Amino acid sequence: MSIKDMLNQDMKAALKAGEKDRLSVIRMAKSAILYAEKEKLHELNDEEVIEVLAREVKKRKQNIEEYRRLGKEEVAKSLEQEVEILSGYLPQQLTKEELVQIVRETISEVGANSIKDMGKVMGAVMPKIKGRADGSLVSNLVKELLQ
Repeated sequence: MSIKDMLNQDMKAALKAGEKDRLSVIRMAKSAILYAEKEKLHELNDEEVIEVLAREVKKRKQNIEEYRRLGKEEVAKSLEQEVEILSGYLPQQLTKEELVQIVRETISEVGANSIKDMGKVMGAVMPKIKGRADGSLVSNLVKELLQ
């Protein structure tokens, strides 16, 4: 079953159960997917849907930090709830140990030995972990391991 089908089923279930918050988040996700489809002029496959949902999660995580900084805890909690719902449609996130392993393997594959090779390493790592780890976390790991 595709992610879009799962979203449709979950939307119907949330509607029947009267879960307004969940329904709202699913509708927002479907809207973001539809917008991306119109932008790309074709129906998105699961990999592209994951990219869209990961982008939405990333936006919310950044907003959570900002709202906390401004002292708006209620809004931050609401956004955390949205992140939790959206994360259910994303692939299992890699643990830090798994990520370190992938980065180390990639560094040896591309023959990187200094921070100057960071671009090569990032270019090779990102397709391997697509949607399963945050890019900034990967970037920090690559910097750490190349120094």
